[in-house]
Amino acid sequence: MLSTAPQSAPATPSLNDLQYPHDRFMRLPEVISTCGLSRSTIYDLICREQFPSQISLGGKNVAWLASEVDDWMQARIAQRTGGAA
Repeated sequence: MLSTAPQSAPATPSLNDLQYPHDRFMRLPEVISTCGLSRSTIYDLICREQFPSQISLGGKNVAWLASEVDDWMQARIAQRTGGAA
């Protein structure tokens, strides 16, 4: 007599189990408001590779990742405090 163990269906993650990044796009006015820099300073720092670069959204639309802007701000704070953030 053959014994068969109950076979379960392959586990497929439900929508609640999936992990999506909680990052979001920030347009220029929000970046300016968040970090306190002017438009010209932001673009100058981007040219010197000292600020996160914008991402093209298509056409003439660009945005910045909120996490990258936040990381930049945290790095500036760490510089001020000598690395102890």
